[in-house]
Amino acid sequence: MMKILTKNFGVPDSHLLKVARANGAYSSLGKLFAMKPEDAVQEVKKSGLRGRGGAGFPTGTKWGFVPKGTGKPVYLVVNADESEPGTFKDRAIIEKDPHLLIEGILIASHAIGADTVYVYFRGEYYRQWERFLSALKEAKEARIVGERPFIHAHRGAGAYICGEETALLNSIEGYRGVPRIRPPFPAVSGLFGCPTIINNVETLASLPYIIREGGEAYAKIGTEKSRGTKLISVCGHVNRPGVYEIELGMSIARFLAEHAGGTPEERALKAVVPGGSSVPVMTAAEALGGCLSYEGCEKAGSMLGSGGMIVMDESACMVRCLADIAKFYHHESCGQCTPCREGCGWIKKICERLEAGEGREGDLELMLAVADNMQGKTICVFADALAMPVKSFVTKFKDEFEEHIRFGRCPR
Repeated sequence: MMKILTKNFGVPDSHLLKVARANGAYSSLGKLFAMKPEDAVQEVKKSGLRGRGGAGFPTGTKWGFVPKGTGKPVYLVVNADESEPGTFKDRAIIEKDPHLLIEGILIASHAIGADTVYVYFRGEYYRQWERFLSALKEAKEARIVGERPFIHAHRGAGAYICGEETALLNSIEGYRGVPRIRPPFPAVSGLFGCPTIINNVETLASLPYIIREGGEAYAKIGTEKSRGTKLISVCGHVNRPGVYEIELGMSIARFLAEHAGGTPEERALKAVVPGGSSVPVMTAAEALGGCLSYEGCEKAGSMLGSGGMIVMDESACMVRCLADIAKFYHHESCGQCTPCREGCGWIKKICERLEAGEGREGDLELMLAVADNMQGKTICVFADALAMPVKSFVTKFKDEFEEHIRFGRCPR
């Protein structure tokens, strides 16, 4: 399989400019700067590239929403606030090939006409922030990056909600990181009230290949609705956790066998979360019959999301897994919307009660009712990010939840 994002991952000192350039870094820029911005947008549209941050919205279409002739500056914001549990693929790009990201930033800036770029780092990504700054310094000294676009590396304070793009904008502006009501959408009125495009790290890292080889070449990879390659970060009950680049459309069964190395001691597979903790869980049968594409995961009752795969074998307690997820979302809720603020806390308490052997009749119905009153009823999709796991865990593994209530303990 052709490697687009990870081709330099195994190269010693691949984060250094001289090594990166020897392996093709910045080779797309000559072609890029001979193109009109609108032609670059069209090339990305032809590629079929979809945003790799989780939503999967077509990248070129998103760029096309930037209004013309407003007289306002246009901003590019890079979402490097990778905080989704189970997801660590952007971190690998920043650590191992930061020049690939910078090249992608230059491409996107040219295409949308951005003079200023903010790269928003997760607060805990201090080493990654330093590595990016070092790579940026090298690129400036080599005059690959000039005065425009001005690239500013901005560190957050470690809030998961700031991965939501409008909360991220508030954080950059110095306000509390809470989501904004939309419309207006960021492409029209975003950072400082100006047109703004927000792209994920992996999305931007895909651009150099698209410009260099052409959108049609990229579109030949993957499936009809899921073009190109995707990074999958896998953890949990697997023999080889890590970050792997796949061609979209690969079966989950093949991915688990060839890349993740199967489960420890060949224990039976129990469940798979394919796209980070916020997407519905798959049963073993659903996972082994599904594939890693946007439409494939949807058909199997889940979402590809960020590509953060969490694998659970037969030794896992699904009640404990959901309790851990609920604890995270309760802690990270910004509290702006009542259904999310109260709902996350309520579900966390019920899960903890079940785990402590104090579950009551009606607890499962109550959790599902609370999840129903959360999903789709808040400013952003944070509430949905807990509601969807709750609904899938409780319905697909109902027997296990009922056993906790009946026995007053975890039966495993």
